[in-house]
Amino acid sequence: MHMETRHNPGQFVIRVYGILINDRKEVLLSDEYRFGMEMTKFPGGGLRFGEGPEDCMHREAMEEFGQPVEIICHFYTTGFYQKAMFFDNHQLISIYYRISLPDPVSFKTTVKPFDFPELIDGSQSFRWKDINELKSDDLTFPVDKVVAEILRIELKTDKE
Repeated sequence: MHMETRHNPGQFVIRVYGILINDRKEVLLSDEYRFGMEMTKFPGGGLRFGEGPEDCMHREAMEEFGQPVEIICHFYTTGFYQKAMFFDNHQLISIYYRISLPDPVSFKTTVKPFDFPELIDGSQSFRWKDINELKSDDLTFPVDKVVAEILRIELKTDKE
């Protein structure tokens, strides 16, 4: 069998995020300060080697919320090429799950974006955003923007 020799094409960065929606049809957003920039994204983080995406979602929930989540279903996986923002020669794959909380919210939420005392790397705050008012521009990263549009279209409610 002939094997084609090619240069190293780069590596993948895999991120796993949770879409948490409350009874008021609001989605949870995470405001964070990392890598010297403010960013608004869905809660979640990086997949570790040896970990499955669902395991990652459970770990990230415990790290960020301090409480467990239940995975309802897979919601979206990146369907296009996206260069990783913080790593050269890396392609980003983002996996999103609809999640729920088996217990009432025990972590702090706010209405003010970036509601933390100072801009230090790792600062994070959570806030709810009405799905009817959610816009792609509310999110920082390209794949999150796509997911915000899908959410808005699929979960739009009539309040008239």
